[in-house]
Amino acid sequence: MRYIDVHCHLNDRDYGNLDELYKSFSQVGVKKVISAGFDLPSSVQSMRYSERYEGVYFTAGFHPTELKNYSESDLIQIKKLLAHPKCVALGEIGLDYHYEDTNKPLQREVFLKQLSLAYEVGMPVVIHSRDCAADMLELLQQNRQYLKNGALLHCYSHSVELAVEFQKLGIKFSFGGTSTYSGSKKAKRTIKTIDRGSLLTETDSPYLPPKSAYGTFPNTPLALPEILENMAQILQEDTKVLAEVIWQNAHELFKKLN
Repeated sequence: MRYIDVHCHLNDRDYGNLDELYKSFSQVGVKKVISAGFDLPSSVQSMRYSERYEGVYFTAGFHPTELKNYSESDLIQIKKLLAHPKCVALGEIGLDYHYEDTNKPLQREVFLKQLSLAYEVGMPVVIHSRDCAADMLELLQQNRQYLKNGALLHCYSHSVELAVEFQKLGIKFSFGGTSTYSGSKKAKRTIKTIDRGSLLTETDSPYLPPKSAYGTFPNTPLALPEILENMAQILQEDTKVLAEVIWQNAHELFKKLN
């Protein structure tokens, strides 16, 4: 069985020896992972890991809570990273209204600029969406032309009803460790409701460990078998069959996976 982690954050600080980590998750069938950039330095770092490890790919972009040091010239550098053969998407980008000091106009401005850039270069986008459901749906509906190359709502946490509306825009959804908890009712209902062709697996590691590792840090791509098994149980689907569906879904969205 082959697994794919479509959203994690690889770095030397949280995991220690990355050579050992890569070897360990490769041995359990995790064949490909996508390390997500959240600002320019992390995007460059993820690019370097993709060059170091065969099964590692990356995304480049600015996370909505990482805009304090953002400048217009940074998007020129992001555009250059998008041309890298192992850069599979622009991300992670989006909106996050969780914190009281959120600069919503700036978040929307930078999000739209990055959506436009992805459209310009023919790349899909990986979207972070937290405590902003109504604004996110409205913004994407109004700018649906920018989604023609595909989009992923990673670690989906909004309602089932909104998922149906997002799906109409051609968006896919990834679920990670939080979906394995008994209290994750929205995630479980959403997994049951949306098309299987829209489902993907992620870990968001080093964050959000699955139920069996609750309270531990760091989470790693080694959690993927538990995440997939939980998803298969929710869907009453054979695990091997679902693993292959998700593998194909990922390659359909991220054209540069090979």
